[in-house]
Amino acid sequence: MKLYKLESSNFKTFFGTLEEPIARDVITIAQTPNNDAFLYLSKDAQDGLELLDSVPEGFDFTYCQEWGLTIDDDVVDRVIIDLRKKAYPSSEDQWDMQYHDKKDDTTIWEDTIQAVKEKYPKR
Repeated sequence: MKLYKLESSNFKTFFGTLEEPIARDVITIAQTPNNDAFLYLSKDAQDGLELLDSVPEGFDFTYCQEWGLTIDDDVVDRVIIDLRKKAYPSSEDQWDMQYHDKKDDTTIWEDTIQAVKEKYPKR
């Protein structure tokens, strides 16, 4: 996944308005204390956002408050791992998929796992 920054002055241009929202496949992970900029993760290229190589200073982590407010590149990687864990089916469901794949000569389990890996790729 890629890390992006959005200045609040460009928020309406990127996300639209309440009357005419623009759906975006991004995950908010941080913001500045005065809300003048935000950090997002996305697997897809995002026109209108600044692509970053690493986390800039001055941002508070907002994805999971239990993890604290500090954000750095390690925390971004942890967010991606967390998103993947939440997206994978339970172990029991995966075992059931594997059983039926073998029995029915299908690839449901493999397809399901691949879809998660594609939706939340590692950096």
